Amino acid sequence: MSIKVLIISDAWYPQINGVVRTYEHLRDELEAMNHPVEIIGPADFAVSMPTPFYPEIRLVINPYKRLMRMIEDFAPNKIHIATEGPLGWAGRRYCIKNNLPFSTSYHTQFPDYVAKRFSWLIPPLYNIVHRMAIRIVRHFHATSSILYIATNSLEKQLKGWGFQTPMVRLTRGVNFSIFHTGEKTRLKNYKKPIALYVGRIAIEKNLEDFLKMPWEGTKILVGDGPARLQLQKRYSEAKFVGKKTGRELADYYRSSDVFVFPSKTDTFGIVLIEALACGLPVAAYNVMGPKDIITMPVLGVLDDDLATAARKAMNIPGAEERSMHVQNNYSWNEAGKQFLRAL
Repeated sequence: MSIKVLIISDAWYPQINGVVRTYEHLRDELEAMNHPVEIIGPADFAVSMPTPFYPEIRLVINPYKRLMRMIEDFAPNKIHIATEGPLGWAGRRYCIKNNLPFSTSYHTQFPDYVAKRFSWLIPPLYNIVHRMAIRIVRHFHATSSILYIATNSLEKQLKGWGFQTPMVRLTRGVNFSIFHTGEKTRLKNYKKPIALYVGRIAIEKNLEDFLKMPWEGTKILVGDGPARLQLQKRYSEAKFVGKKTGRELADYYRSSDVFVFPSKTDTFGIVLIEALACGLPVAAYNVMGPKDIITMPVLGVLDDDLATAARKAMNIPGAEERSMHVQNNYSWNEAGKQFLRAL
């Protein structure tokens, strides 16, 4: 039987981030199983404003009435609320008002993200803002029937924060027609070894740990964000190449010697499994996300010292084994099935 699925997300096209990529793939998988999917995002609304410190994400202003009409026009069998922004809160309000069950996901470390921005201005505010933000997100998800999470570490954290919503694991995947092992076709004119970072250039990604680490070769950063200009000026020896997608991005993975992931706040990190699918070993901290993915010595090194992790990781053989591990464990098709079963 066909199920009409509505997804409400404050993160959607034209944005490029892990949330957007997750739902574009889930939509494709569900539609391939003959389940119609509608995704409502900020671009569907006339009035919005840029998120402070994250201008790519637009915050919709007063979305409730239009969102209500869109929901009723689509008449979904199931409603999933992806994010805790204005659209997410409006969708939650509609479902509660109309006694409709809905599911949610925990994609972003919202409490840490908000607290870091306040403490950047006034450092002692971090703990106060962090506790307040935890209460807000716990309240947001409390009325959800199902909370999708990506890893064991995240489930443990949320339960430690007092979350009581039933949690269901939702994996992530890789497009293996693009991300696979192959020849090093790029970066031939850069000094070796090449340490690669892919992702948003922003304060929450802890990029200064990567940029400060001693490295005898070249550091390359793929991506964009509000901290790019500042970091480019401060670390002129690093190469900031901007956003890359698809096959061009995969070529950067394949042509590098180690993938360095300095973030301590990601809940998963799709870029980690993309790098591994291209045969690239990973260097990261032993924190949520990396420790859930780098579970075998062949995959990379987790260490409190990022430079130590990077030097050890780049010498690990087994590119094909890394790629095969991702193919065996991370599939968008399986993610789609997990999502549908829980719904």
